[in-house]
Amino acid sequence: MNQTKNDPYRYDVVVIGAGHAGLEAGLASARMGLRTALLTINCDSVGQMSCNPAIGGVAKGQIVREIDALGGAMGLLTDATAIQFRLLNRGKGPAMHSPRAQCDKKAYQFLAKLTVERQTNLSLRQEMVEAIVVEGGRVAGVRCKGGAIYHARAVVVTTGTFLQALMHTGEVKTVGGRAGDASAEGLSGSLRSLGFELRRFKTGTPPRLNGRTIDFSKLEPQPGDPDPAPFSFLTERITQPQMDCHITFTNSAVHDQIRANLDRAPMYTGQIQSTGPRYCPSIEDKVVRFADRDSHQIFLEPEGRNTLEYYCNGISTSLPRDVQETILPMIVGLENAEIMRYGYAVEYDFAPPTQLGPTLETKAVPGLFFAGQLNGTTGYEEAAAQGLVAGINAARLVLDAEPLVIDRSQAYIGVLVDDLVTRGVDEPYRMFTSRAEYRLLLRSDNADLRLTEIGRAIGLVDDERWGRYERRSSQIGRLTAYLRSERVEGTTLGHILGRPPTTWDELVAMRPGLADLADDPTAIEQVTIEAKYGGYIARQAAQVERFRRLEDKPIPTDLDYLAIPQLRAEAKEKFTTVRPRSLGQAGRISGVNPADIATLLVHLKRSHPSAPATGVGTT
Repeated sequence: MNQTKNDPYRYDVVVIGAGHAGLEAGLASARMGLRTALLTINCDSVGQMSCNPAIGGVAKGQIVREIDALGGAMGLLTDATAIQFRLLNRGKGPAMHSPRAQCDKKAYQFLAKLTVERQTNLSLRQEMVEAIVVEGGRVAGVRCKGGAIYHARAVVVTTGTFLQALMHTGEVKTVGGRAGDASAEGLSGSLRSLGFELRRFKTGTPPRLNGRTIDFSKLEPQPGDPDPAPFSFLTERITQPQMDCHITFTNSAVHDQIRANLDRAPMYTGQIQSTGPRYCPSIEDKVVRFADRDSHQIFLEPEGRNTLEYYCNGISTSLPRDVQETILPMIVGLENAEIMRYGYAVEYDFAPPTQLGPTLETKAVPGLFFAGQLNGTTGYEEAAAQGLVAGINAARLVLDAEPLVIDRSQAYIGVLVDDLVTRGVDEPYRMFTSRAEYRLLLRSDNADLRLTEIGRAIGLVDDERWGRYERRSSQIGRLTAYLRSERVEGTTLGHILGRPPTTWDELVAMRPGLADLADDPTAIEQVTIEAKYGGYIARQAAQVERFRRLEDKPIPTDLDYLAIPQLRAEAKEKFTTVRPRSLGQAGRISGVNPADIATLLVHLKRSHPSAPATGVGTT
């Protein structure tokens, strides 16, 4: 570690950007004992929610629980500042249960900033980074506007949508990565000069309305859950009052107006040529792609307790201002609604993530890490997960410790990172439960059981969290042992609980002693799920074992794929670009087929009969 404690420009790790990725990266590095600088264009926008002030959702909620289990901040920030909690997919199996919360936008942002300011070893600085400094072929720091140079052994870039960012509202174009903020113009050129490929993506946001002018009497209220489920395993219960969201719909008149103005929509005039998120389309895109639909749902979501501003979830748009002003009064409940902020689209540079290894360290420049929307993802949750992984590995690099790689069978975070670095992206990446082949094992309810020991081993899980984890896991262990050993008429209690009609309360009625073994309802929930879905879980565990056999077959990092004559040209190109670390990862590369893997395996057996492990620290 760097021993120069008082030099304001010499650190162990520098993190560029203080959004959700930068926040987790900076906190992780600092909590692991590294002197860390968190550099941002504006210190007042730490953890700002540029789009919908909501955390979690389908698959995303699982990611937030995993971040929390590893010792990250997002779950605690959400629990403290959310104004509505909902557990999605309650009617489906536990693998599909996904927590979601609507947050108080400003409260979240202020608490995020305060969390950073309080963190030992972490310095928050307002700087515009213009270049990556490289010495001797590896990262050495960053240069900021005005010439200041921050020296560091590791740098994490989390620039979000701010690289050469351009906002669009109709024909009007404004430089900036978010309304009211600047664009990072110099850093893209620096990255290109280091050999990185950059491309363009776009995202969008809807108008915001003054709630005083919305007629809520015409709208369908959407309340939160009466028994709100926290995100963090440290949160005992949610005590703050919740606020309602409301639902309305577009209609055929709105759609007709949008169609009449497509010649002024940047997406359709050629003004915007970059790709946007398929699963979060603009309202103009919905009207064109789903021409048979005469309405689309809109969620009116409050942005906080101390504001009347409402977010119009479902009508993201880059249509001109006058068109937005025309269509909103056509919507039920919004007849007299006043626009506080107009919708817009933003184009920005991103770096195709196949340029990274599984630690999110770049292949071209040792010590340089990329995380967040820079890697072509969408969403606060995906960004935070990457920031956590990058921050951990930046710190471990400086500490000369084995890097951490979380694989697909361990966490949605592992699925996310593996998808990015193995398959790359041709559109902004969003996590779904369908992307996780082992989703029955990767549930939101057991994230701590999967990951807290890892967080403890790397120094992110403090004594309070560890103590709570040990108490919960101990209760689960006691209950599990009891259910396996105790019988009723020759049948174990676990088998009885596994029968669909049987409830926990019915089991306690049979054996009252059960009530003395656990007082943690989450421990009871855990053993109930394991009993009800035991057969499916066992089958998926067997699949994981087969997966691990391929993951445990390493590929030498210096293998010359071009020298394997039997490989197809496309496979050679793909393998050379991605540099897979195992046969398992090689098989997941887009464009690679089973015959290519068989050819590669034969070559490895012949030329590297005792190939060493790649030392990736997979836990």
